[in-house]
Amino acid sequence: MDTFICFIIPMIMGPIGVFDSGYGGLTVLRSIVDRLPQYDYLYLGDNARNPYGSRSFDVIYHYTKQAVDYLFSQGCELIILACNTASAKALRTIQQNDLERWVDHKRVLGVIRPSVEHLIHSSQSGVIGILGTEGTVKSDSYPLEIAKFSLQRKMEVWQHACPMWVPLIEDNSFDTEGAHYFISKDIDILLSKSKDIDTILLGCTHYPLVKNIIEKYVPNGVEVLSQGDLVAQSLEDYLRRHSDLDALCLKKGNVRFLTTESTLLFDERATQFYGSKVHSKQIDL
Repeated sequence: MDTFICFIIPMIMGPIGVFDSGYGGLTVLRSIVDRLPQYDYLYLGDNARNPYGSRSFDVIYHYTKQAVDYLFSQGCELIILACNTASAKALRTIQQNDLERWVDHKRVLGVIRPSVEHLIHSSQSGVIGILGTEGTVKSDSYPLEIAKFSLQRKMEVWQHACPMWVPLIEDNSFDTEGAHYFISKDIDILLSKSKDIDTILLGCTHYPLVKNIIEKYVPNGVEVLSQGDLVAQSLEDYLRRHSDLDALCLKKGNVRFLTTESTLLFDERATQFYGSKVHSKQIDL
C-alpha cells in the first residue's frame, strides 16, 4: 500500500512596504497608519539618490525596481510606491514586466490611480488643477489617467510645476515671506489657466506640509486634496477586496523605517514629515 506524505507549507506573513525616493512618502505612510493602524509597515526612503524627478525614465525604473526587490526580500507581499515620480515613470513597467518574476500574489501599487479615481468623482465642474514637480507634470500621468478613467464624463485637466516647493519644505523654510510668495505665485498661475477649476490635487507627497498655506491663497469653493488620505482609503478598500493578500499582511501594529542615507539626517527630517519620532536603519540597494 502506497503511503502519501503531505507537507504543510507555513504561510509567510510580512509587512506592507511603502517606498519613496525621499521623505514625502512619509506623509502618505502617516495617513495609511492613521487609517489602518493594525498592520505592520516597512518604509524605505532612497534618500541617498534623491531627487528622482530630474532623472530619466530608465534610471527611475532601475532605482525603483531595486527598492521593490529589496522590500520583497524583506517579506513584503504588497508595496505602495508613495512617490509620484516612481508611480508615473516606473510602476507600469514593473507591473507588466517584473511581477511575473515574483510569487503570483505579490503586488505593487502607486499613488496616481487612487488620486485620479477620487478626482473624477469629487469635481463638480469637471475642471481639475494639478500642482506637482516638474517630473510629474512633464510625464502627463494625471491627464492620461484621468482620460482613461473618465470615459463617461468629459474632464479638463490643468497642470503647473512648482520647482521651488520641495527645497523650501525640506529646508523647513516654507513658512517665510519668500516661501509664501512662491506658493501664492504658483497657485495664481495654475488658477489663471481656467476660472472653472474647482478641485486642486497636491500631486507631490511633500505638499501636504504646506496645505494650510496653500488654502490661504485658494478661493472659497476650490477644494484642495492631499494624496495620503486618498491612498489610505483606496488601500483599505483594496485589502477588503483581496482577502487572500490581506491574510499575508502582518497585523501587529509595528512600523519600521529604512533609508539609503545617513540615519541621523533621515531621522531628523523624517520626523517632520511623519509627525512623530522616527528611528531608522541604513541599508544599501
